[in-house]
Amino acid sequence: MPGLGSDADGADDLLTPLLTAAQAYPAFERMVLQAEERVAMCFRIFDPRTALRSPEARAIGETWVDLIAHTLSRGVRLDITLSDFEAVVRPDYHARATRCHRLIVAAGEISGRPELLRVRAALHPARIGWLPALVLWPRARGYLLRTAAELNAKTPAGRARARSELPALEKYWRTEPDGTVALRRWKMPRLTPVTHHQKLAVADGKLLYIGGLDLNERRYDTTDHARPASETWHDLQVLLRGPGAAPAETHLDSFVDVTLGKPAPKTPGLLRTVSRARRSHAFLMSPIPVLSELARAHAEAIDGAERLIYLETQFFRDTRLARRLARRARARRDLRLILILPARPDDVAFQGNSGHDARYGEYLQAKCIEILRRGFGDRLFIGSPAQHRKAKRGEPSLYGAPLIYLHAKLSIFDDTLAIVSSANLNGRSFYWDTEAGVPLTSRIQIEDLRRQCYAHWLRSALTERFVAHETAVEAWRGRARENVRRAPADRRGYILPYASGPARRFGRNLPGIPEEMV
Repeated sequence: MPGLGSDADGADDLLTPLLTAAQAYPAFERMVLQAEERVAMCFRIFDPRTALRSPEARAIGETWVDLIAHTLSRGVRLDITLSDFEAVVRPDYHARATRCHRLIVAAGEISGRPELLRVRAALHPARIGWLPALVLWPRARGYLLRTAAELNAKTPAGRARARSELPALEKYWRTEPDGTVALRRWKMPRLTPVTHHQKLAVADGKLLYIGGLDLNERRYDTTDHARPASETWHDLQVLLRGPGAAPAETHLDSFVDVTLGKPAPKTPGLLRTVSRARRSHAFLMSPIPVLSELARAHAEAIDGAERLIYLETQFFRDTRLARRLARRARARRDLRLILILPARPDDVAFQGNSGHDARYGEYLQAKCIEILRRGFGDRLFIGSPAQHRKAKRGEPSLYGAPLIYLHAKLSIFDDTLAIVSSANLNGRSFYWDTEAGVPLTSRIQIEDLRRQCYAHWLRSALTERFVAHETAVEAWRGRARENVRRAPADRRGYILPYASGPARRFGRNLPGIPEEMV
């Protein structure tokens, strides 16, 4: 697998790890400020109302609206792709994409150079087949009726504004004489099961910003995580300067066409997941996988791992990946695994989601955890982060401390490969959604990245036993168990043992539903 970096002289690409938005957002702002010709980007969420954090950016304005306008006024081209969403199921996400698109267009007008701006809200072209659409019609109709009720509860002016932010739903409404909306009776939605989940930007074909972090205020957090649990957000981006950035720009120029069926260009040094719509199908819910480079890279790295695998992920729900890890553990008796997960999913912990999707996701994760435990035995440590204070009443907690929500996507295999990407360890990220990441093969870069991540979670000087492949699992497990016995304010580091009981109790299997749905 072609990777970035070189062991001969350190690295061909200069790498800067960025932990949390407190480090990443200022670096992203400086990257745009320093661009000379062009910046291309795609994010699942890119809210131009997000506050600017770096002193350089604050000197020209307060939000990304100001930074976009300033950049265009300097003569720098901007190509911005936002993810759009299935409007029937998530009208709130679709409305947000519409609002963000309009704000970026407005920033272009403010700049005086709107011709230098290309912005699009891209909905993946895949649709479920006619038979699944028919089966799901009652549920889709329920979603639409709920949205109609919410629209009709607004004032006429508020309703008009809200409808304007939901353009994809207009075909399902008819307007009544009193101005309210009603559902067209025989309009059956064919839902979109896929999204563009990547988060990356390239400046002048030379500087790449990539990882798991979107841009909005919800995702802002600092390495101290000294916020209410529902506002914590640990994430990881990296900044790469060098020839490895150019393939990412090629991907940004081409991925929408690839989802429509055009050939995918080669992008050495970039790992992708891309799927396309099926041209004719009646029975399936899935798109056609075109590129599964992230899945393949993980599979190959697992099969070659010998001493220690370190994983940070928002979701661990791919049973194929879990079985591959377990097989490798049985074949290689010295192999150890550290897996860092959030204690509970964001929507379950903070939004109270108890729907079928949330329950199925937790069922799959509990199943994957059990597969790992059978394969690795005591050579496995699974941890979750929590804050250094006592949880308030009703605040989602782990062993008495408020959760730190983890959204990073990092995989490190021995000293030979690290992957930083937008992809979770689930079938959706590996085979359906649009994802992008970088493989790092420089030992210097891998070691630097590993030590920064370890130091963040352990919050102390790294002694050799926490870092050495042969002792890391035992050292991390010991620290986590020690923290359970301490009061939250006295704990050493953020790491506690992952509690799988809540996922087992909450989870529910949905036979016949593809794992990739969640």
